[in-house]
Amino acid sequence: MTVIPSKTLANRVEMPYVGLGVYKMTDREEALQAIAKALEIGYRAIDTAALYNNEVEVGEAIRHSGIKRDEIFVTTKVWNNDQGYDETLRAFETSLKKLGLDYIDLYLTHWPVEDKFVETYRAIERLYEEKLIRVPGVSNHHAHHLEKIFAKANVLPMVDQIELHPYLSQEELRAFCKEHDIAVTAWSPLGRGKVLKDETISKIASSVGKTAAQVILRWHYQNDVITIPKSVTLNRIEENMQIFDFELTSEQMTQIDRVNKNERVGQNPDTFHFDF
Repeated sequence: MTVIPSKTLANRVEMPYVGLGVYKMTDREEALQAIAKALEIGYRAIDTAALYNNEVEVGEAIRHSGIKRDEIFVTTKVWNNDQGYDETLRAFETSLKKLGLDYIDLYLTHWPVEDKFVETYRAIERLYEEKLIRVPGVSNHHAHHLEKIFAKANVLPMVDQIELHPYLSQEELRAFCKEHDIAVTAWSPLGRGKVLKDETISKIASSVGKTAAQVILRWHYQNDVITIPKSVTLNRIEENMQIFDFELTSEQMTQIDRVNKNERVGQNPDTFHFDF
């Protein structure tokens, strides 16, 4: 079984560098099987959200795994419709009940809803102070969103989960987060598959005897970025964690850096809009 290394967060909590993302795992049996497989082979982090409608399955799979609760790092998020101070506290209670857990490791604001995201984070701070969560964080926040939070927060966010892959390398935001001791987690770390066909990455993968996905995930790891690749395909779940037995050279890292196009596969946190 592969042991996935962890990143030490600002409050000394350890967060695994690779976790299983469960976005779009809406089929109950498929979700349970994927999470069970991941935990069996060594994953110790699961990333869900209220929006994903699978918190119940995540909790069930954790309980059935036989693994101690304190060995599994669980992330969930408050959805946009539930933001605001009191609303976030209520949404958290709902997520906690669905997961069937006593606490959540990392709780995130899903998107920075205008005029609400600062109050949402204040509620997350309260949950942290009450020890209902181990780590306070945000998702999809640009530097200017974080600065607004800094102005009101007693405890700064310790994680920012953002869209990040070789076609959207987010170097400035990553540097800003590093300066403020905020760990970066990449959602869609493989660019929803678009980056897998990149010629530069394919050549590097061939030269190191790894898949394009493994090369990209290794690039993230060597950039000190946490990743949560999602898959329900069992062999891919295993493949995505086999990235700790090789190393990219500085030249290969630079080559991957250069494929950046500032191209998103998701929405921009400054202009996002959802119809659900």
